[in-house]
Amino acid sequence: MGFLQDKRILIVGIASNRSIAWGVAEAMHREGAELALTYQTEKLKKRVDAAAEKFGAKIVLPLDVSNDEQIAELFGTLEKEWGHLDGIVHSVGFAPRDHLDGSYLDNLTRDGFALAHDISAYSFAALAKAGRPLMQGRNAALITMSYLGAVRTVPNYNVMGVAKASLEANVRYIADSLGPEGIRVNGISAGPIRTLAASGIKDFKSMLDEAEQKNPMRRNVTIQEVGNTAAFLCSDLASGITGDIVYVDSGYHIVGMV
Repeated sequence: MGFLQDKRILIVGIASNRSIAWGVAEAMHREGAELALTYQTEKLKKRVDAAAEKFGAKIVLPLDVSNDEQIAELFGTLEKEWGHLDGIVHSVGFAPRDHLDGSYLDNLTRDGFALAHDISAYSFAALAKAGRPLMQGRNAALITMSYLGAVRTVPNYNVMGVAKASLEANVRYIADSLGPEGIRVNGISAGPIRTLAASGIKDFKSMLDEAEQKNPMRRNVTIQEVGNTAAFLCSDLASGITGDIVYVDSGYHIVGMV
């Protein structure tokens, strides 16, 4: 019996079998969780359907995290199908591609800034708020995905780093809001991984090479390693952990000069 047996968990953000969310679904399924998955567009639905088949997820629903009506419909369906919820995994981030190139201010616009924060940061709070009634008193947990660019400047990461900083602040404030109801909230700051979302960052390969050459373990992390950490944080084994950002980056965040 896995340590997530009888847990019902919503995973938002699978885009392909290279997604961090895929690694999370894989780990949680292995540990016995019952999963619900979402897809952003019809183009991505086939990929999410493939994940649902592989991980035994019987609930697959559309979700544009910028659409409040779809968020409400999602949780309305989960209430009808499950009656309660034990966890939410938020693995979503977006900024306009031209904002992820060059110096931070070069291509920054008011609309691009707002969009990056809406999709990458506000959406986590929106899911927490909508899912709250289904999770109260269940020792439930919320997880989101961040990156070192939230606390350090990273070439070409730009407005996404600022949005991730907002996301990490969200973790702390939501944890304080939901803690009295028995709901924990944490983030994972993963090392660079070649995902669909990462492909939009200019010269992303240099980020991979830098991390691999300079982190203490001299290798990059996998979606499976991030997934294992997410599974732990959503389990009762992590019952005393909330409001934290856990680094899964082969120790790159501790390195100064190499």
